[in-house]
Amino acid sequence: MTDRTELMVAALDSRPDGIALLGSDGAVVLWNRAAEAMTGYAGLEMLSRPTPTSLEPLLLGPELLPAMPSVFTRQSGRGALVETRHKLGHVVQAMVQRVPLRDALGECIGTAVFFHPAQSLDALPHGETGNDEAEEVQASQAEMEERLQAEYEDFARGGPPVGVLWMRVDQAEALRKTHGAAAIHTMREKVRHALARGLRPGEQMGRWGDGEFLVLAHERNAEMLAAHAQTLVGLARTADFRWWGDRISIGVSIGAAQAGDDAKETLAQLLELAHQAMEASNDAGGNRATLAARRQECLPS
Repeated sequence: MTDRTELMVAALDSRPDGIALLGSDGAVVLWNRAAEAMTGYAGLEMLSRPTPTSLEPLLLGPELLPAMPSVFTRQSGRGALVETRHKLGHVVQAMVQRVPLRDALGECIGTAVFFHPAQSLDALPHGETGNDEAEEVQASQAEMEERLQAEYEDFARGGPPVGVLWMRVDQAEALRKTHGAAAIHTMREKVRHALARGLRPGEQMGRWGDGEFLVLAHERNAEMLAAHAQTLVGLARTADFRWWGDRISIGVSIGAAQAGDDAKETLAQLLELAHQAMEASNDAGGNRATLAARRQECLPS
C-alpha cells in the first residue's frame, strides 16, 4: 500500500508550478520536478543542504534580504516578482508566493514556497488596444488576468470547469472609421449591457481590447459552452444602437474554448484557442460563435 508521503510527493511532482517545502530551520525538505526544471537544481542538490546564493531571492522572503531590495520588484495578489539565477547562470524572473505552515497548536513548522516563470503571466494574448481608452482597457485586462489565473489554478487543482469566450463586435472597426471614437464607445456600452443579461451567476466579463470582451465561464463541457456562446450572439443583436437617428445593426463574433479535463494546456494556450476560434467566426462573416479545437460552428439563429 502506498504511504501518505509517497502520495504527497507524487501529487506535488504533478504540479506545473515550482514547489519547495522548507523546514523551520530554512532547509529544503521537498523540491518538486517543476522546481528542478525552472532552476536547474536537482532535488538531491537541494534537500537538507544550504540554499545556493543564486536561489536566495526565490526561497527567502524579502524580510530576510535587507541588502537585496531590488530582487523583489513588484507585489500583487499573485505574489512577488523576483529575479533569481538558474544553475547555468542566466537570470530567471519568477512570481513567488510564500505560505507559513503551522501545526495544530499554531506553531510555525516551516514554509511552502510556490513559484512559476513570470513570462507565463505576461504572455497572455489580448485584443488590440488603441489610444482612445487605453488606460481603461489595460485596467480591465489586468483585473481579468488576476481572475483568470486564480480560476485556472483552482481548476488545475480539481476545481470547477473553466471556459473562455473571446468576443469581438463585428462593426467596431468600421464604426470607428466612419463615426469616430464617441460612436464606438456608445455602441460598446449598448453591447456590454445586452451581453450582461445572458451571463451565468459567477461569470465575469471584462474588456479585452478596443472592441473586444472576454467572458470567464464555468459550463460543464464544451458543448454547453458553445450553446452559451450562441445565446450571447443572439443577445448582442438585441442591442438597440442608434447614432444620429439611424439604427445600426450589431453582431458579435465569438470564440469559445473549454479547458481539457487534464488541464495540460496553459492558460495562454487556452486563450489563444479562443482567439483563433473568434477569428474563424469573424472570417465566416461574423454574427456567430465557433467552438475551438473541433471548430464546431454554431449557426446564426
